Amino acid sequence: MTEQASVMQAADAKTSEIWASFNQAQISLNNLVLGQEQLVSRLLTSLLADGHLLVEGAPGLAKTRAVKSLASVVDGSFHRIQFTPDLLPSDLTGTDIYQPTDGSFHFQRGPLFHNIVLADEINRAPAKVQSALLEAMAERQITVGKTSHPLPPLFLVMATQNPIEQEGTYPLPEAQMDRFLFHVKVDYPSESVERQVLSLAREEALDGLDDSRVLKKVQSLLTPDIVNQARKEVLALHLAPSIEEYIVQLVLATRDPGAYDYTLQDMIEFGSSPRGTISLERAARSNAWLSGRDFVSPDDVQAVVHDVLRHRIIVSFSAEAEGIDSDMCINRLLSQVPVS
Repeated sequence: MTEQASVMQAADAKTSEIWASFNQAQISLNNLVLGQEQLVSRLLTSLLADGHLLVEGAPGLAKTRAVKSLASVVDGSFHRIQFTPDLLPSDLTGTDIYQPTDGSFHFQRGPLFHNIVLADEINRAPAKVQSALLEAMAERQITVGKTSHPLPPLFLVMATQNPIEQEGTYPLPEAQMDRFLFHVKVDYPSESVERQVLSLAREEALDGLDDSRVLKKVQSLLTPDIVNQARKEVLALHLAPSIEEYIVQLVLATRDPGAYDYTLQDMIEFGSSPRGTISLERAARSNAWLSGRDFVSPDDVQAVVHDVLRHRIIVSFSAEAEGIDSDMCINRLLSQVPVS
């Protein structure tokens, strides 16, 4: 065996080992968070694509448990922030603290300086607080006074919204929603899964375990270094020009839907930005890699397109009045835009 062949074989073995770690992490998360396979998949996809996700669902659907479980599996620091109307930007970023001993100021880091952050009910905080979080998501740093402080290289935000209660909320502007890689809608579990949840909760209660004690027993399968290596592998996946063209045409169709379906012309008021194109490509790559493939297929694009474009398409007032939402528009576009 030549030296080059040996190097290639070692690289393939390392790639297989990294993928196996993610695969085992996905299995572990699915065992901890029953009936939320899509949410688990989107969390890992966001981790691979170096993006953030907005999760919308009723209370009690294991959203918090899912992201806390991810932090345990990744062996990263975690912090939960409960967003309320009286929250201040400095409550997220931190602030300069005066030291009377020497008359200097010392920066006290806020909760954003963690690897994985849960922004619970993000729409309950005022615009200044939302902006502070979204700036950190986009710039990967926060600025206090004249000094900028970098955030950890592994930094993921999962923000949640409650679709039921709208009183006392501050809806995120569309331009800020665009910062999220995914907008995931979480639904109720099936009847069979509900029984499994009941059984699991009973077993944990009998053992005297709450969520924190359960998660302490979770094996750390991923490290920041493994995640970084996996991200490089995702970006190196083969993406055929035809698939790239398919991604571009899907996004362009949201801006000029009449070119494919004249009935959509009056349904979509604003389409996706170029950030949507980048996000769709990154998410499709990550989905393919998690599936164990070394190439991106149209199925990978279609598997993530709803969660990527859902919050980037603004339907018209007349479409809303008829009960048409962005998911319906995406379905129509998928049926009209051909795969090259």
